[in-house]
Amino acid sequence: MISVIGGERADDSALALAEEVGRHLARSGATLVCGGRGGVMEAACRGARDEGGHTIGILPGRGPADGPPNQYVEFPLYTGIGYARNVSVVLSGEAVIAIGGSYGTLSELAYALIHDRPIVGLDTWGFDYHGYHGEESIVRLSDPKEAVDQALALAERQKATGTD
Repeated sequence: MISVIGGERADDSALALAEEVGRHLARSGATLVCGGRGGVMEAACRGARDEGGHTIGILPGRGPADGPPNQYVEFPLYTGIGYARNVSVVLSGEAVIAIGGSYGTLSELAYALIHDRPIVGLDTWGFDYHGYHGEESIVRLSDPKEAVDQALALAERQKATGTD
């Protein structure tokens, strides 16, 4: 499973990247995990479902009345914990692909760093704080297929070394 994170509001470029990431994840046989809402999450799920892939949406509310998942989420999981669900989104994947994003995405990146989840970034947040978590913490790419291939390779490498 690979987590795809990004903003609920996103520009056309981020949405196109997300849809392609979803397509490539499905073609690779990976299951896509996301926050289950709109924007990048919806575009990635659409791409995955269009290719016959599986999608899991980890939602902030207690049920559909609190905000339904996007129409491409195959398996919605309601948490009732709001943005705290971001930890579950990140930890459910063996690697994270970040596309664009706002503050929710920033929190997910922080959780990925805290929990040593590999991160591949497509035009997403950048930061460096006195060398603690520098730019080397995120593998930065511009091609969706390369991003998926890299995320899968990083997940396999981490699994092989037992650092998960």
